[in-house]
Amino acid sequence: MSDKVVEITNLGQKSFSSFLDLALEANKRGISIDDFVKTIINEASSDLPTYPYEKLESGEDDVRLVIPLDPPEVWGCGVTYKRSQEARESETGVNGVYTLVYDAPRPEIFFKGTAHRCVGPGEEICIRGDSRWNVPEAELAFVLGPNQEIIGFTCGNDVSSRDIEGENPLYLPQAKIYEGCCALGPSIVTVDEVGAEPKLEIKCRVLRSGELVFEGSINTDQMKRSFEELRSYLCRYNPVPFGSVCLTGTGIVPPEGFSLEEGDLVEISIEKIGTLRNRVKRLKPLR
Repeated sequence: MSDKVVEITNLGQKSFSSFLDLALEANKRGISIDDFVKTIINEASSDLPTYPYEKLESGEDDVRLVIPLDPPEVWGCGVTYKRSQEARESETGVNGVYTLVYDAPRPEIFFKGTAHRCVGPGEEICIRGDSRWNVPEAELAFVLGPNQEIIGFTCGNDVSSRDIEGENPLYLPQAKIYEGCCALGPSIVTVDEVGAEPKLEIKCRVLRSGELVFEGSINTDQMKRSFEELRSYLCRYNPVPFGSVCLTGTGIVPPEGFSLEEGDLVEISIEKIGTLRNRVKRLKPLR
């Protein structure tokens, strides 16, 4: 990962406000996203503004990284790690269902949200006001290109209400979909850089009043399924729009006595991508 960010959002006649703009233009030209970005930088008529990546990532200055794309749809995959299968059976008390999913040819895929339910680096993720047991889910997420191919990867936080899902597996949508339920960022790494099936270390930390209250890690080489397998099932008979994101499941599971609290700071780090940091906010009833 580079130690600096080159700003290409304002190039006069052609501007690029998100990763999806770059991906679409590169697809039209029949070249890779990486090659297209190099072309933009090389052809720039003047020196482009640059910023230290570390400061943009941490939000120290007035200029900071924002969500790298506004996904039309966000989907999630469950029980892709053995640890996740064990945790789901423990929390629900339902034996067999999650084992069947883990071993079945067809993966678990569910709808997670839309762009207005997503937040970026430095913004607040939310927990439901009617839930007592809420956890972060640190996941590698892939981005779909114009032809439903995987074009890149980013960090994802699939915030979930464990007690609601545990009460009844049919409550899964309510445990997953609500305001501020998903965080994405801080950057996107392309398939050209890490490959179509990257093996990346994922780390999750939760700090409360500056004190570390949870940490865990896993590598995507522990996943039961490949990214292409998940993509294939997601897009099967399903016209998923360009720029949609798919969360690929978590293998980092906090202990049953742990729950997020308002004001917590969640940090999700994935090698070659960066660290996604978000404070926690508890939602109040809308009416």
